[in-house]
Amino acid sequence: MSYAANTFVKRLLAYSALAWLLAAMLLLAGCEEPTPKALADAEPIASGDSCHVCGMTIREHPGPKGEAFMGRDEAPLKFCSTAELFTFLRQPENESQLSHAYVHDVGRTDWETPEDDAFIRADEAVYVIGHDRRGSMGHTLAPFADKNAAEAFVKDRGGKVVAFDDITLERLAQHR
Repeated sequence: MSYAANTFVKRLLAYSALAWLLAAMLLLAGCEEPTPKALADAEPIASGDSCHVCGMTIREHPGPKGEAFMGRDEAPLKFCSTAELFTFLRQPENESQLSHAYVHDVGRTDWETPEDDAFIRADEAVYVIGHDRRGSMGHTLAPFADKNAAEAFVKDRGGKVVAFDDITLERLAQHR
């Protein structure tokens, strides 16, 4: 093979390798993780909505309520109290299915008739347990977005401030 032909083949192989490398880089760039789907917002509690656990009409009872989005479900399960929400969520068969949940922020809404614009992410709230306020099923957890507001509630109503992850079935049973 002549020197010119040999040089041509080497350049062709180099350009081919460069083209394959460029193609591979473009393909890998297209393999980025997809942008996670935004979490569904809390839904208003309608007058006929019933609790997923006990079946009671939710709006007929005082105290903070809850909603849970399970798996890829687009509609939430609704609960007449935060105690019912956590009783459901802490069941072993449900814990791994939770996408996200919402609770009423008692620091921003009335206890007797909580407003739907006061929903906050349940895992970002702090809770007061063992206080003297009653919800639909007896004593319930009082959720707050602000820890200072929760501590002020404890001074007025008793109880103890706990985090989302510290709420267990055993702790719920102690404070009902």
